[in-house]
Amino acid sequence: MVRRRLLTSSCLGLLLALTLLACQPSVQLKAPDKPIVINLNVKIEREVRVKIEREVEDLLRDRKDLF
Repeated sequence: MVRRRLLTSSCLGLLLALTLLACQPSVQLKAPDKPIVINLNVKIEREVRVKIEREVEDLLRDRKDLF
């Protein structure tokens, strides 16, 4: 009877230890395989568009005979 309790408590202790080891949190930092790409084409297009629109407005204002 004592031997059975000892075996049961040993198994429960081992099971508890394995459970605690399995629940241990881990944090891993890993660099990405591919480089990070930031696409800024939208901003550049808007700036070019505004500059061109201003030039066209100035041209139309200066030369009214175009249209």
